[in-house]
Amino acid sequence: MNANEDQPVMPAVPGAEPPAEPNAMSLAGHVVPFGEAVRAWFAISLQTFGGPAGQIAVMQRALVDEKRWLGQQRFLHALNYCMLLPGPEAQQLAIYTGWLLNGTRGGVVAGLLFVLPGMVALLVLSAIYVAFGTTTAVTALFAGLAPAVLAIVAQAVVRVGKRALAHPVLVVMAIAAFVALSVFDVAFPIVVGAAAVGGWVLGRVAPHAVAAKGDSGTENGSPPLIPDDALHAAGPSSARTVRLLAVAVALWLVPMGAVVVLTGTDSVLTEQGLFFSGTAFVTFGGAYAVLAYVAQQAVVTYAWLTPGEMVRGLALAETTPGPLIMVVQFVAFLGAYRNPGDLDPWVAAVLASLLTTWVTFLPSFFFIFIGAPYVERLRGNRALSAALTGITAAIVGVIASLAAYFALHTLFAEVAIRRWGPMILDVPDLSSIRPVALVITIAAALMVFRLRWSVLLTLGACALLGVVAALVGLPLS
Repeated sequence: MNANEDQPVMPAVPGAEPPAEPNAMSLAGHVVPFGEAVRAWFAISLQTFGGPAGQIAVMQRALVDEKRWLGQQRFLHALNYCMLLPGPEAQQLAIYTGWLLNGTRGGVVAGLLFVLPGMVALLVLSAIYVAFGTTTAVTALFAGLAPAVLAIVAQAVVRVGKRALAHPVLVVMAIAAFVALSVFDVAFPIVVGAAAVGGWVLGRVAPHAVAAKGDSGTENGSPPLIPDDALHAAGPSSARTVRLLAVAVALWLVPMGAVVVLTGTDSVLTEQGLFFSGTAFVTFGGAYAVLAYVAQQAVVTYAWLTPGEMVRGLALAETTPGPLIMVVQFVAFLGAYRNPGDLDPWVAAVLASLLTTWVTFLPSFFFIFIGAPYVERLRGNRALSAALTGITAAIVGVIASLAAYFALHTLFAEVAIRRWGPMILDVPDLSSIRPVALVITIAAALMVFRLRWSVLLTLGACALLGVVAALVGLPLS
């Protein structure tokens, strides 16, 4: 793929650090200097804890609030599209915004950096688990991160809610989405679909309720540094779509073909590659809905690991940066290590982890590169904008729902599922509260809301608090 394909010549960002002597070559196709964008995405990649809610919060703060590279409405427009796709929506949002700022090359770098730290961290933790059978030291190191994520996600709910819920009806839609997900366990696609229909109807009945209220990029209402018409754009075309599809198929077929040839059609590597390739296209409904399906197949159908190990893998994924679905790497590692075929167990485990990561995240790049130009063309369509406004309102409820789920399982050691008719609730055992987690959560809230610390500084401070708590012998679980 040509990184500069269909890219207009754009000026650099006001206030950004330009090259010493700007020229046509250095400015072509980039509304943000590419080196500065790479540094920003690398910094974001180290802060992507806490599942999609925390990751979206980090990008919201970095791209919209601090650097002001994107306006709120443009950010939410991209997020709305990503929420409709299968796969990790936060990584897809990174690819989309990277594409807006630096074209194809920007999207590739943003998407790769978004998963790279988590991939490396979980690969190391998987090896430690297999070699030593315990993750006590890792648990101590990351004990403070989960409470920190609670504060970061709460901040995202407040910030996005202030800007997205500009009408009382939209507030009601956000609350309805939260209740549907948290109380009645309604499937995620149904919630999003209902929100889209609700937004469309609202646009017909009360157009003023879904009209854009400007595109402020910061808390004080300052506009984004980059106007919408300066962002990257590519004209959608059948030829472009076919070309990208061909590249996608080749990038999937080469490693999968090599695995089949070298290990056979009945090897665990081939089995895992095909299974996780399929899940990448059917994983609608958010990370936890996806993981329920993966866990059932990996434990019951394929017997790659035990139920307890699946839970421990999920705990490791929760405490590493990157998409929560990265737990599939842990699943593949254990499955291949125990069934290596003719390969050395360690070699098989590492190859399985890398292959699974590749086939899981590869489709997301092409969902964006193929679909984004069409979505951008429809940005001014009033009916579509109204529907997406409804989805935006629902997203506030979705993030709040994920925050509530995360809070319950972070602050309480025991959470039971209770059913009352159509209601399905997670009810914590109040006696199982984790005092250390509660104290660190309060401290994190002060850091984020009162002291206005950065995400990275907050995460670092809370991780240090968790380590100190472990060293003095306080219970972490």
